[in-house]
Amino acid sequence: MRSPLGLYVHVPFCASTCDFCAFYQTTPTREGVVGYLDTVGLELALVNWRRPVDTVFWGGGTPGLLAPDDLRRMGETVRAACGGVPAEWSVELAPASVTDARLAVLKELGVTRVSLGVQSFSPELLDALGRQHTREQVYRAYERVREAGFSSVNLDLMFALPGQAAAAWTEDLREAVRLKPDHISTYCLTFEEDTKLWVKLSKGQVKLDTEHEARLYERTWDALAEAGYGQYEVSNFARPGHVCAHNLNTWHMHEWVGIGPSAAGQHGGWRGANPSDLIKWGENVRRGVRMNEDATRLTSALLAEDALIFGLRLNPGVDLGALRTRFSGVAGWADLDEALGRMREQGLVEAGDVATARLTRAGRLLADAVGAELMGVLSE
Repeated sequence: MRSPLGLYVHVPFCASTCDFCAFYQTTPTREGVVGYLDTVGLELALVNWRRPVDTVFWGGGTPGLLAPDDLRRMGETVRAACGGVPAEWSVELAPASVTDARLAVLKELGVTRVSLGVQSFSPELLDALGRQHTREQVYRAYERVREAGFSSVNLDLMFALPGQAAAAWTEDLREAVRLKPDHISTYCLTFEEDTKLWVKLSKGQVKLDTEHEARLYERTWDALAEAGYGQYEVSNFARPGHVCAHNLNTWHMHEWVGIGPSAAGQHGGWRGANPSDLIKWGENVRRGVRMNEDATRLTSALLAEDALIFGLRLNPGVDLGALRTRFSGVAGWADLDEALGRMREQGLVEAGDVATARLTRAGRLLADAVGAELMGVLSE
């Protein structure tokens, strides 16, 4: 059975920069958009496609800022490179960018999954984040996406926002559940360098409160479970049949191709990224160069370590026997068993099942710290 192949396309255009966002973005111009579309086609032609693509994900930036005809052009280019319509095709949309014309093109292309960047239903919190949409635009966008008939609809939400009390987060969850999306992603606000929120943090204008964050994590898990959403990853919840296959393939350390400025990929024995610069990316592609930032040759130990660490973020955990079989040439399994044993004693990993490494509820709250402790355990 062949392993799945994904394709990620980064659309870098945004009308403005949200206070929390560290993703590469630039203000769109007609010249910039046309050059971007031309270069996407050129870069796709540079890829050594050895099998059809199973999943596609368009992220940003704001893919929905592209005009309908531009969306159609990019979609047809991507579809030709993929060898047909992928089984799952996800597109991120900002609520303010959703129009019937754009949705009609996406539906015609074969897009199956739309992810709306809602973040919050509170006008005050949206303003604090620098978001450019209103609560009313969220409702209208969701209604339009549902009317267009996409197979899956996801809502992205954020918690632990500056000034957000526990009751306000509970209300956001309640409102999201009321809309009945197929999938809900909930992300704890992080303070990335070179963002407006990072500057506010450094000046003491906002503060971190890890205990408050933990309480909101647990409130999220309980509320969404009660509403019928199965948690399958620390931040992701879905109704049956609506998990994001593209993300699962990535977390399991299968292959994916990254296209566009700042896009990362793992394909053909290498992991790397494109430069976070629209002009430089275009110059590289025209010279036949791609994925040259932080280029790393993949080893079995590196892939095994990442499959372990990302796999532990998944609720089913990691089948250690399958991991050893897949990466049979890797050393350090005894050290891994010892490390996991310590974590079982600490209550971070479930006890009683040495064949599977699965985080407890307490372990999921410390998933990043658990992953950091396991780095370097496995080797060639």
